[in-house]
Amino acid sequence: MEPQDTNSQSPKSSLSVPLSIMVAGLLVAGAVWFRGSGNVDTTATVGGAKPIKVELGNLPPLGEEKAKVAIVEFGDYQCPFCGRFFQQTEPMIREQYVKTGQAKFIWRDFAFLGPESFWAAEAARCANDQSKFWQYHDILFNRQNGENQGVFNKDNLKKFAGELGLDQTVFDTCLDSGQHTQAVKDDTDSGRLAGVSGTPATFVNGQIVEGAQPFEVFKNLIESHLK
Repeated sequence: MEPQDTNSQSPKSSLSVPLSIMVAGLLVAGAVWFRGSGNVDTTATVGGAKPIKVELGNLPPLGEEKAKVAIVEFGDYQCPFCGRFFQQTEPMIREQYVKTGQAKFIWRDFAFLGPESFWAAEAARCANDQSKFWQYHDILFNRQNGENQGVFNKDNLKKFAGELGLDQTVFDTCLDSGQHTQAVKDDTDSGRLAGVSGTPATFVNGQIVEGAQPFEVFKNLIESHLK
């Protein structure tokens, strides 16, 4: 069951609403994140007081390896709020901080919404074997449409590989053999050890941001690490 979307727009009753209330409402709305089917948490955390050590995993980062800020997202390709983050916030992070060499962006799997979450994560790793991880990652989020509805069944995942011009035989063998199943499990376990219990959960130099927060929240935290 899809979660209720608490980030819907309310009618404007008056222009006299204090700006502080409007900003607070925006932050609460952006704090929504996904714990599992039908469970929504609107009390997300932004920037823990004490950064924790988060392993970077073994997938290629976007950006400069030696960038001052490491942004690590634990996500599930079926998670609707991960999709919202991908569509609304991540492009600005990539444009303003990754492309300029100030930050690197790292994806880690937190596959917990069912079999298609695992298959999608494995498929992205099979694409990575052919140096197309981020291209495949982006296709998955652009095709996202519900949980375990067949969008990310293995036949479709193979079609996506064809769209990228991957070696189809090599990709299909990789996906069908479960070559990367353990890697996806290991990433998910690593996330739990880091305190992740829902998605998206993003660490900025070890400080957690839970939920599909607006860009300004990430901007403020990233800038604090660039000083």
